[in-house]
Amino acid sequence: MLVPKLVTTLQGYTRRQFLADLGAGVTVGIVALPLAIAFAIASGVTPDRGLFTAVIAGFLISALGGSRVQIGGPTGAFVVIVYGIIQQHGLEGLLVANLMAGVILVGFGMARLGAVIKFIPYPVTLGFTSGIALLIFTGQVGDLLGLDLGTAPPDFLGRWRAIVTGLWDARPAALAIGALAVAIITWWPRVSRRIPGPFVALVVTTLLVHLAGLPVETIGDRFGVIQAGLPQPRLPRVELAMLPTLVGPAFTIAALAAIESLLSAVVADGMIGGRHRSNMELVAQGVANIASPIFGGIPATGAIARTATNVKQGGRTPVAGIVHALTLLLITLFFGRWAAAIPMACLAGILVVVAWHMGEWGAVRRVLHSPRSDVLVLGTTFGLTVLVDLTVALQVGLVLAAILFMKRMAEVTNISAVTGELADPAHPSPDTSNAAFTRAIPPGVEVYEINGPFFFGAAEAFRTAMGQVAARPHALIIRMRHVPAIDATGLHALQTLVRQVREGGTRVLLAEVQPAPRAVILSADLHRDLGPDDLPATLDDALAVASRVAAATPPPSRTS
Repeated sequence: MLVPKLVTTLQGYTRRQFLADLGAGVTVGIVALPLAIAFAIASGVTPDRGLFTAVIAGFLISALGGSRVQIGGPTGAFVVIVYGIIQQHGLEGLLVANLMAGVILVGFGMARLGAVIKFIPYPVTLGFTSGIALLIFTGQVGDLLGLDLGTAPPDFLGRWRAIVTGLWDARPAALAIGALAVAIITWWPRVSRRIPGPFVALVVTTLLVHLAGLPVETIGDRFGVIQAGLPQPRLPRVELAMLPTLVGPAFTIAALAAIESLLSAVVADGMIGGRHRSNMELVAQGVANIASPIFGGIPATGAIARTATNVKQGGRTPVAGIVHALTLLLITLFFGRWAAAIPMACLAGILVVVAWHMGEWGAVRRVLHSPRSDVLVLGTTFGLTVLVDLTVALQVGLVLAAILFMKRMAEVTNISAVTGELADPAHPSPDTSNAAFTRAIPPGVEVYEINGPFFFGAAEAFRTAMGQVAARPHALIIRMRHVPAIDATGLHALQTLVRQVREGGTRVLLAEVQPAPRAVILSADLHRDLGPDDLPATLDDALAVASRVAAATPPPSRTS
């Protein structure tokens, strides 16, 4: 249902809930302030663009979204992909890719793909998330140590070589400020949960640097004066030659936004006992990512940590998210210029904590004890994210996960001859009402059974099993009571078998076909190769037909 949660939650809205949403929204706005600035700088853009994103996208995601408590804005998931796009295509290329991603997200929502995106394998999500966390940490080591890495290579190994080479130039004051920020964020919740730890770290370290005159680089030193207010909306310059190269990054932004926002919405549902509207959430994410670059912002999505903070502070409707955006707008308008005084080492400390929590290293250890195929998907996605590119990591991870899943399904599906087991079953069941061994099998009749989905992954096993038939029987019964689905390759394998054995005088009967595959067979060319009695509803019916065929056919010839 494409109806924003704001519309339904305002019905019966009370003053008490408004006060709770107001308090939660202000608190989350304060939490979002240092994160918006830090994510923007880590992404390779000026800090004010992070604020623009948090205000514009945060407002639209709450106003139009399908979750009661979702908080939107810039997140760590986009840092790597945004930085890479800027390095290759510049800021205008990023804005165009962001617009394209917004349109794709709206398309996802309108096509009702919200439920489909949730089926992305967990090892893929965990792999690129942990890879992004490691890259975020790597990108902050320079500022944490006070190093000048302006000309350092952007790749993972190149940056670490530059860090190791420049260690002798580290500034103890910067390291002390960064360590203090990490300590405050870690320990402050024991003092108070009403005032966010990152905001306390920002205020304390900023005052300490300026009152003590510490030689630590600030935002103003690197970026100059911060714009206090929202810019005029404008469309980015679109060069047609640039569009094909931005399709991949745009889809990556859209996929990340969809995954992160729906994951955050699911987590929030568990916290409040609610249920979000995934398709409406995708549409809202798309609209937000169309509007954000028009105001000079960067990609945005649902932020799990800020959403959880909103819930813990009492927010229960989208009003809290709207208040969060308005709080950030007021801070930007009246105190934005003061952001220039924030030390870079403090922001680095904040992002180090974000990277640690984002990595989910405990979950990584648990997956390492999973089946080897999951470990392979996790390791491949993680390695490609860190060493190559997030776009490549997502594509390869999804394809590899799909291939390994199909391999598992092919292994689950088995084709076996049951004729020899009919007279003397190894493990007779107490309930023999539907057991094949209770039937009389006429001479010259073979019975095979397929168990599991009959798709292209299992087609080769089917051909191998059929090739092991030692003699040409009068009738070949293929029991399909445990085949829930069949695809085009499975159909082709069956049709090839029917046509080949028919030349040798063998009739094929497909018994106990379930409704779904039966409908597929009846609508395909295979139906034309079958007789009116070749799709018997029960095994007894199939054996009756096979008996008549065997009685009317000369003895089968043996093959060499």
